[in-house]
Amino acid sequence: MAYKEIVTKAVIGKGKKYFKNNYSIESTDNPTTVLGCWVINHKFKGYKSGDKIGVDGSFDVNIWYSYENDSKTTVVNKKFDYNDLLNVKTRNDVDLTGDTDIIVRSLKQPTCSKVNILENGVINFDIEKELGVEIVGETKMKIAIEEEEDPWDEIDDEVTEEIEKEIENSVTEDYIK
Repeated sequence: MAYKEIVTKAVIGKGKKYFKNNYSIESTDNPTTVLGCWVINHKFKGYKSGDKIGVDGSFDVNIWYSYENDSKTTVVNKKFDYNDLLNVKTRNDVDLTGDTDIIVRSLKQPTCSKVNILENGVINFDIEKELGVEIVGETKMKIAIEEEEDPWDEIDDEVTEEIEKEIENSVTEDYIK
């Protein structure tokens, strides 16, 4: 049996990581109660950083709170940037210095999990997210091939006696005059 190698693009590394980070926002008022926390506009992009994968991203946090003994409300918002380095294991010890594509997915969108009001109008909160990373690069596959070609089948026209008689009767021997 003979073998051939095929070079193709395939997933050569894959992994996911859960993050829980603490942030804070300063408000102009002295908050009494936090009424809601939303995380929106999550954007991210992956890249190679040596033998690791880096993810640069950002999201906006909107915190709705009451102040002046719960008689007034307002929303404070802020954009947060992040840079995470991930150690994604590759299959068969593939070298990341070659031509590879990095695909990052948000497996769990950033959400606010805990909020505390600190002194001087500072609101402290935790953001949880989970990112999945795939590394796509060139790889080789070996496949078994057959050297012998399949034989060609003969194609027979189905000519019946009836068709032969019809042809014989329709041919005139004195067609050239």
